[in-house]
Amino acid sequence: MPKLAFALFALILLGGLWGIYRTPPAPIVGGELELAEITPAASGNSPHLVAIQPWMRTRDYRSAATLEHRLDAYLSEARDAGLLASGSIVVMPEHIGTWLVAADAPAASFSAGTTTGAMTHLILANPLPFAAAFLRSNEADRMAAAVFRMRGDRMARDYQRVFAHLAERNAITLVGGSIVLPEPQVRDGRLIAGNGPLYNVSAVFHADGSIDPALVRKVHPIPDEAGFTAAATVDNLPVFDTPSGRLGVLICADSWHPDVYAALREGGAGIIAVPAYLQPSGVWDQPWGGYTTGWPDDVDPAVMARHTEGDAWMSYSLADRLFSTDARWGATAFMRGALWNLGSDGANILVAGDTAWIAGQLDGASISALPLPASRP
Repeated sequence: MPKLAFALFALILLGGLWGIYRTPPAPIVGGELELAEITPAASGNSPHLVAIQPWMRTRDYRSAATLEHRLDAYLSEARDAGLLASGSIVVMPEHIGTWLVAADAPAASFSAGTTTGAMTHLILANPLPFAAAFLRSNEADRMAAAVFRMRGDRMARDYQRVFAHLAERNAITLVGGSIVLPEPQVRDGRLIAGNGPLYNVSAVFHADGSIDPALVRKVHPIPDEAGFTAAATVDNLPVFDTPSGRLGVLICADSWHPDVYAALREGGAGIIAVPAYLQPSGVWDQPWGGYTTGWPDDVDPAVMARHTEGDAWMSYSLADRLFSTDARWGATAFMRGALWNLGSDGANILVAGDTAWIAGQLDGASISALPLPASRP
């Protein structure tokens, strides 16, 4: 009997310790926005195309609520600057939703020095769900795929909640950056994760907080994503109706390829938004490493030696390729900051008419904007 009592006590103790280990850290909200630059509003009450380049920290993903609070602070700055008039379109950066994979993870995930360490603690806190997801994953990077598949339902719910709130609160069209989800779809107004391949996707949220039923899937994943995300087809690239015109969305590397611009031109896009994420830190001024997603026929590989990374973004991405469409306005929004051991680089790029320019600050957060025509009735 004493042995049985001891065994029961040990099980209770271990269960309690495991429960403590699995407890997420207390949310931390607020803190310096690192906002280095904000574009002043055009005269009058014009709608704007706004690129938000936030400075993100690991702690901003402790919960969906902390992420919403952080992003709302940037939107408040844009609103106070007069940039969020009726008809404004706001672009968030690539992968701004992806790190919701860590929301409500154990405290150890947020004190880990690397993303690998953070995900290891997430796995240890959820061994059975991870094992089930691992058995259903056959991607090259099976571990990463299993983590995102395990968290897919929760991530889809949190992502929609955060960005729907932000869009409705500010009465804007919001391009919700991007998020990695398994076979996502919008059903009856709700974003849900499926059971198929993982995609890097972007959703557009309307001014009433509703999510558009059409999702943008990345067509040209970079090598770091290709191990666990699938490539979409250009045939399914949507164009969205907004109060300020037809909107096309291209996720980061897609903005370097002519096939996607042809699809947006066919869809009648007059405005193009590009959520982007660039690594590592300091790469913007370094020699360009060339396309990692396959060279398009209209770019000679010999030009690689003549460009920095920043030059290449201006020469072969939205800043130049928008002119191959009927679109007149475009914006690329980069994510900055330091998430675990991940660096970041880039600066917002704006295009209006036949002019393109770098609008953001490299070493901080930026809110960059250009005026759009008055909203349609």
